[in-house]
Amino acid sequence: MIIRIGFDIELTVQSPTTLIHLLNVHSSRENDLVFPANVRITPNLQQQIYRDAFANICTRITIPAGVNRVRLWDDNMVLDRGELETWNPQARQLDVHELPASALQFLLASRYCEVDSELMQFAWDRFGSIRSGAERVNAVCDFVHQHLRFEYSTARATRTAREAFNERVGVCRDFAHLAITLCRCLNIPARYVTSHLADIGVPKDPSPGDFAACMEVYLEGGWYTRDPRHNARRIGRIPLAKGRDAGDVPITMVFGQHRLEKFHVVAEEVAHVETNFSLA
Repeated sequence: MIIRIGFDIELTVQSPTTLIHLLNVHSSRENDLVFPANVRITPNLQQQIYRDAFANICTRITIPAGVNRVRLWDDNMVLDRGELETWNPQARQLDVHELPASALQFLLASRYCEVDSELMQFAWDRFGSIRSGAERVNAVCDFVHQHLRFEYSTARATRTAREAFNERVGVCRDFAHLAITLCRCLNIPARYVTSHLADIGVPKDPSPGDFAACMEVYLEGGWYTRDPRHNARRIGRIPLAKGRDAGDVPITMVFGQHRLEKFHVVAEEVAHVETNFSLA
């Protein structure tokens, strides 16, 4: 299967500043790109590409005096197996002493995921009697999917998992943050993922294109992707970045006053490799 991915983002800035973006495909899928990775920037500015502690490919861009508008854009294609996301309904939950050291940080509280007494008590009261492992993760996803109402107009960059729990509304990042937090309360490592997600095998979403948030949980066998917003395994998810929560994986972070002028994202299955498509 061939999946076309792309974006076109424009920002205006008021003074010289620095921008960091995590718009490259995650290192785990680099080898599946049809064309070499090449996030482009207009005008041509100084860039530094590096990998962070989560193996995300990050780019730091210096925006000098005299430049007040920056465009980031890319169009590429990814080879994909065209299979549903891997899931083992029998996977057991590992005791904390069995977990690899690299997974331990994903049990802790983070900026948007408050692993505290309020949600901890709720998690054990609600899910403690359910068999640990895959069955318990499924129950968490079922709960979050039903508890929150998805509504773009309610998006708020500062909303935490506890606030989403109490407000019962949010966007995909809020679904992910609440499910991550409940899993961590239950001693299941969980991390946040941003991705391209095409509508493959499901009805086409009429909403404008956007990046999609989900989570990964660590059970016997490794990391598994779970999507509490859609509450279904999907085909063709292409991860961009992974971290403790959305604070670790900003699509763009500008260290100065700025305004988003354009935001256009594409993810779709195509029949063959194209070389001249446009994001317009």
